[in-house]
Amino acid sequence: MNVEERRPAGTTRDDAPQPAEQRVIRRRPKNRRAQIAATSAAAFGSLGYHGVSMEDIAARLGISSAALYRHYPSKYALFREELLRLGTLTVESCTPPPESEGLPPEQRLHRVLDKVIAETIANRATVTLVRWEQRYLDDTDRQTLEDQFARALHSLRELIKDVRPELDGHDRAVRAVAILSIVSSIGDHHAALPVKSLTALLHSALRSLIAAELPPPGTDAAAPRAVEIPQSFKHELLLKKAVELFHQRGYPNVSVEDIAAAADLSAASAVYRYYRSKSDLLAAAFRRAADRVSGAIGPAVSSSSSPAEALTKLVDLYVAGSFAERELTYVYYAEFGHVSPEERTMLRNVQRLIVAEWVRLLVSVRPELSEGEARILVQAAFGLVVDLGRAFHDDLRMCPQDRVIRLMEVTLFGVPAQTV
Repeated sequence: MNVEERRPAGTTRDDAPQPAEQRVIRRRPKNRRAQIAATSAAAFGSLGYHGVSMEDIAARLGISSAALYRHYPSKYALFREELLRLGTLTVESCTPPPESEGLPPEQRLHRVLDKVIAETIANRATVTLVRWEQRYLDDTDRQTLEDQFARALHSLRELIKDVRPELDGHDRAVRAVAILSIVSSIGDHHAALPVKSLTALLHSALRSLIAAELPPPGTDAAAPRAVEIPQSFKHELLLKKAVELFHQRGYPNVSVEDIAAAADLSAASAVYRYYRSKSDLLAAAFRRAADRVSGAIGPAVSSSSSPAEALTKLVDLYVAGSFAERELTYVYYAEFGHVSPEERTMLRNVQRLIVAEWVRLLVSVRPELSEGEARILVQAAFGLVVDLGRAFHDDLRMCPQDRVIRLMEVTLFGVPAQTV
């Protein structure tokens, strides 16, 4: 051992007394665990579960990875905690407080809606995790989260029943899902409004949703006929199989080998004759989805005599396209962060143009809306189609195209809300 290491503090080589140096004592914050949870949640919300590492979270906090592991054993533990926290919060906000028991049904419902909106706005940065990242929970935790949302939806159905007792159970279930979808859609984008204005806008949209009359559930609806892709069209077959796998497992959990096997190719190398990479497959699918939506705008506007007619046509086309390509519509929302930065820039520019045109039409129909308010409603309407498809899967009798179209129209155009 070096002798210098054994010298008493405050001495020099000749042992002359010196003033003792001030030691900086760094105390661990009492709320360190809460800080870690909040920081990791924000990281997951912006980058997704697979886009964040424990090292990233530690760097954001200015601590070492070892210090982080003293509080949480893994990235998954942080992810799980945030999703189940959001699930618990959803149940609590959808449940009427005991003190509202004696209020009229309309007031109880409105108080719950305000609570749901307030909590969603407060957690806007992370609500998107529940929408698109919950598949990365293990089976037990995912079931816990699903049970939480089932309880929240049950509470909303009962509140709707008290206000509109004439509605059947299927109708109430569809509206309950739509309520959570419209409110949580604010997590999918960055369109900004003052909190008071955003709350009023969302509350008005929810009241319209509850007051609206929907087409009755279908009795003979049939699922769209599956389109068989000829084996010679390998590039199309690869695209279709890739999207199906991305939808089922999540993009990070699918390999090029998986895609090749699904398309009956002998080896992964055969994929590269058509697409440069897995990311290139995803980008090709996204370009197709964007082209479908953007390509409908010109013909709809030019063939319509009014903005309302054009927007109605666009709603019809959007829903039809989403029903025809359910997996692609979902993957477009859930996996957007996995395309290359260059592709993201291009796709975002197309998205902005699409939304801007829908906003222009909507403001022409409803001049009382600002562009910011119209943008919130357009984004909510887009997300509603995905969430209804995800909630009811292929149950077209419960939520067929005409009902989805009507719900989308109500979200955009509204209905007189004084009935609720």
